[in-house]
Amino acid sequence: SIAIGAIVATLLSKRGLKKKSLSQTGAITAWIVGFFSIACGNRGFLLLLFYQLGTMVTKFKREHKVKKDGDASKSSVRSPYQVLACSGIAVLISLVHALLYGEEKPIDFDSYPMESSLTCGIIAHYCTCCGDTFASEIGILSRSKPVLITAPWRKVPNGTNGGVSFWGTLWSAIGGSAIGIGCILLDKGCSGMDDVYIIEMILFSTLCGLLGSFLDSILGATLQATYYDEDKKLVYCEKDDAPPNAKCISGANCLTNAQVNLLSVLATTLIGGFYVAPAIF
Repeated sequence: SIAIGAIVATLLSKRGLKKKSLSQTGAITAWIVGFFSIACGNRGFLLLLFYQLGTMVTKFKREHKVKKDGDASKSSVRSPYQVLACSGIAVLISLVHALLYGEEKPIDFDSYPMESSLTCGIIAHYCTCCGDTFASEIGILSRSKPVLITAPWRKVPNGTNGGVSFWGTLWSAIGGSAIGIGCILLDKGCSGMDDVYIIEMILFSTLCGLLGSFLDSILGATLQATYYDEDKKLVYCEKDDAPPNAKCISGANCLTNAQVNLLSVLATTLIGGFYVAPAIF
């Protein structure tokens, strides 16, 4: 696993630089998290699955996104902070699992309660990341305006932090379930585990995708500011990137996008691993 981790992490970082989906420091960070993630077990490949799916949807119809989102032109290049926000907690849990409990085990809360919670926390982590990425990157393409999650009677421009729509919510569920399906294939195909609960895993991953996006939207609507340029009809997530005439249309300028992602991922990891998973599996 160590050799495979080193090889895959190197290929991942090089590809990210070549495709311009990672900055130089982002590529170094990606190598570190990729190596430790895969070195801890086959479920570490969920990181690669999320990275691949996230890159695909981020670049999907980018020419349309730049007409609505002022940050779309730079959003495909991930910094080290963005890499860690979307993988750091899962890698840390993987290391804890490997050091304290050894190799990966089937999800079985009767036989392996703590191991199962840690494993489901990792899965919930990537379901949140993938669900939120799908909702943000595909939801913005919706023809109908979203509503602010904290004020559902109020319509907001596409791309507004905390803006939700049926289309975006649907893709949150799809993004989460994609990670669950990936985990099933890894456990069944690569690890040879027999006790794979397909229905339970898809249900769990779908719920975590939805929960993560919900928490991300709540934080985005309240603690992350969104700025809107009336002239260009563009939204901006960061005050420094917004033009002087852009107005704050929602949220307070307390957290950055990476910090919102980190908090929503942390919350869903804990809730999913220690509360949702034991109730489902």
